[in-house]
Amino acid sequence: MTIVTLYGKPGCHLCDEARSVVAEVRHGRPFVLREVDITLDPAMHRLYGDRIPVVDVDGEEAFEYVVEPEELRRMLDRVDS
Repeated sequence: MTIVTLYGKPGCHLCDEARSVVAEVRHGRPFVLREVDITLDPAMHRLYGDRIPVVDVDGEEAFEYVVEPEELRRMLDRVDS
């Protein structure tokens, strides 16, 4: 099954918005959602700190800051086919 990973941190309003978009898309497309709090790992914080939220699909970075729902749907369709 496809894995979508959301890198973010608590209190990040852009992360909350990205989470909402991902949840909306998930209603119509099955995938595993993995959320990573970058504040718990110094290496992750260095990598993603100024760019969150970052969303990847099966390990491939797909979105930074804003998640476009239609583009996420298209990506999921390509991965699942």
